[in-house]
Parts: sequence; structure tokens; C-alpha cells
Amino acid sequence: MFAVISTGGKQELVREGQRLDVELLDAGPGETVELETVMVSDGSKTAATPGELVGARVLAKVIGTRRGPKVIGFTYKPKSNNRRRWGHRQNYTTIEIVSIASEASQPSLGAMAGGGQARD
Repeated sequence: MFAVISTGGKQELVREGQRLDVELLDAGPGETVELETVMVSDGSKTAATPGELVGARVLAKVIGTRRGPKVIGFTYKPKSNNRRRWGHRQNYTTIEIVSIASEASQPSLGAMAGGGQARD
């Protein structure tokens, strides 16, 4: 079973037990976070629409944080002696995928049409 999650403006293909670095999350080491699910597949069935993803969950355990490699930038303007050198290191959170739950039940037609409630 695998899933596609969305975090930090990026999408990642993940499986249970996989470790990966994502953009910094507001969670400490040892905490469990639920990640936004974009798609879930168990090999035979794939759920990708919002209606099919009701109940689909991807849980991950935060392992820790780390900093990425240093990126060096340099800007200049010719003929004006204007130069600037700068560096940046991105902060990442290392997570481990604990479970992928695919309780993708099909919603009833009444639930999709507003639940059958009368409007005032």
C-alpha cells in the first residue's frame, strides 16, 4: 500500500516504514502528525478524489529536525561596484510513516447532494 501526501507545498509518494525529510513542521520529536492525503492505493484500488478520500489517513512520527545543505547566492550589478553574497540553509523535519489507512468508503448519494436537509 502506498499514498501520496502533500506537505510544504510539495507532494511525496510514501510507504509504511519510510523515512523522509519534509519542510519544517510544528511538532516535536516523538509526536505523531496526520498528513494531508492526495491519493491512496493498495495495488488493486486507487482513491484520488475528495469523495473517495473520506476516512483515508496517513500518520507519521516525527524523528527530529535537521538543516539542509548550504546554498550560496551571489548578486551583482555591473559597472556600479554593487555585489552581495548570501547563504541559506533550509530547516527540515525528519518523519517516519507509521500507518496508511484506506477507509475509503463511497459516500451515499444523499450525502453528496446535501444530506437531504431542507433549506430555509
